[in-house]
Amino acid sequence: MEKQHRKKETARQLWVYLKPYAPYVLLSILMAAATVAGTLYLPILVGDAIDRIVGKGQVDFSAIRRILLQVGVIAIVTAFAQWVMNVCNNHITFHVTRDIRNDAIEKIEILPLKYIDGHSYGDIVSRVIADVDQFADGLLMGFTQFFSGIITILGTIGFLFSIHVGIALLVVCLTPISLFVARFIASHTYDMFHLQSETRGEQTALIEEMIEGQKIVKAFGYERMARERFDETNRRLEACSLQAIFYSSLTNPATRFVNSIVYASVALSGAVSALGGGLSVGQLTCLLSYANQYTKPFNEISGVVTELQNAFACAARIFALIRETPQVPEPEDAVSLENPRGDVTLSHVDFSYRSDRKLIEDLNLDVVQGQRVAIVGPTGCGKTTVINLLMRFYDVDAGAICVDGRDVRRITRSSLRSSYGMVLQDTWLKEGTVRENITLGDDSYTDEEIIAAAKEAHSYSFIKRMPDGLDTWITEDGAGMSQGQKQLLCITRVMLHVPSMLILDEATSSIDTRTEVKIQNAFAKMMRGRTSFIVAHRLSTIQNADIILVMKDGKIIEKGSHRELLSRGGFYANLYQSQFVDA
Repeated sequence: MEKQHRKKETARQLWVYLKPYAPYVLLSILMAAATVAGTLYLPILVGDAIDRIVGKGQVDFSAIRRILLQVGVIAIVTAFAQWVMNVCNNHITFHVTRDIRNDAIEKIEILPLKYIDGHSYGDIVSRVIADVDQFADGLLMGFTQFFSGIITILGTIGFLFSIHVGIALLVVCLTPISLFVARFIASHTYDMFHLQSETRGEQTALIEEMIEGQKIVKAFGYERMARERFDETNRRLEACSLQAIFYSSLTNPATRFVNSIVYASVALSGAVSALGGGLSVGQLTCLLSYANQYTKPFNEISGVVTELQNAFACAARIFALIRETPQVPEPEDAVSLENPRGDVTLSHVDFSYRSDRKLIEDLNLDVVQGQRVAIVGPTGCGKTTVINLLMRFYDVDAGAICVDGRDVRRITRSSLRSSYGMVLQDTWLKEGTVRENITLGDDSYTDEEIIAAAKEAHSYSFIKRMPDGLDTWITEDGAGMSQGQKQLLCITRVMLHVPSMLILDEATSSIDTRTEVKIQNAFAKMMRGRTSFIVAHRLSTIQNADIILVMKDGKIIEKGSHRELLSRGGFYANLYQSQFVDA
């Protein structure tokens, strides 16, 4: 029942994408009808020409010439109609797949991070690329062969009845056998193709993970286990693919067998009728030609049905992505945050990534403009989660976060996020020039401003040594650059944009100690008058913070300055002692 509902929902959504191209669909059907009409009319002309040849010396050459001229004209018209039909089909298919991919990308951009974090990137990529390609192949074959096949069957039956009613009825009675075989096979292939598509997505995710983390794989000697995981996934893909291909490959020989029975029946009954004088030789030729043309579409349609099962299975996966619930839309009265002071309040905030596992409960915090707030604590205590909530990558489950007295849920996401400058432990660069990575594509910055920011961030010394300086092309993973250099570029980005508020999450974790001291001095200068949130494991980097929040199990257990917390001799003091005294 669920499978039928899924198919109906997929078909309904497919029609939504086809509807804008309805004129092309209609034109394609008309051209298919014209192609079929021309193809089916040719046997009548050929049969008529044969009947003009009575015997030696009894050939009506003038009539045959006229018929051959008609055959030539109809063949040209039929070929043109088929060309127009193919143009329409290609236009429909590739525009529909373009629209689907556009909607998929747009949906990915507005999906909550909870969905992205909960699905492997490889699976999402597989849906948008491989599944849409498979869907396009099935859709194109469907338009190219399905419509013309149906029209051919109906037209052939009509011509058969016009020549000999008895033989036409015989053909009609044998037809359901072929339809039954095709339906039986199609009903068994959908689930197999769906499983094949899912397993392919899993394999793509694994390959992407292994390639992206190749250094880690080699560093920890994970090659053998990676191969074993791949082999296991590959075996499952092989098994479900073989099942799908096996069942789908039965379609053609099964329908050909039934069609051979139809052709033999027409030949036998037609020959008997011709011997009795009920048919002429030309009419028998027409019947045999129609019997052959009548059975051919069944072979094509059976192949189309198999491809359509695969296409529907792939379409179901991409449509499932498109139907995913987007992030909570911004209210109509949402305001744009302009030149914020930087007063940030967290009031009775509750949040968890999973409903069955609590993380942050009743978190309260008041930060006034210009304060430097450091957040420390053991791994998994909720430090980075607080940053995610401040940036509104996730929405709170209960309570509220306010900036300048306004709930962030009443502020546009773009203006809120542009008010923060972020430097994270994980660097994020994009393929492009060094300049583009620093300016984020904003052409309003001059070279002098970029160089000044780079000098402030102590990155200019290695930038000027690059082959083309600021115009040096770098890859997304920053190949050829050290981790520290990549992090300095990210720091330069923040130094250039000078946002109203700062978030530094282990911002100097990959930088040498000497450079780190200089960067900390630059940060201290930039943080003056700006609200700053600093996440750190190394407590030496946050001793000058105005407020240090000590978190544990999603709660603030201690709050105060460095000196105050040390004098209390609590959790922070123990943490500090473990880093410095024991060392």
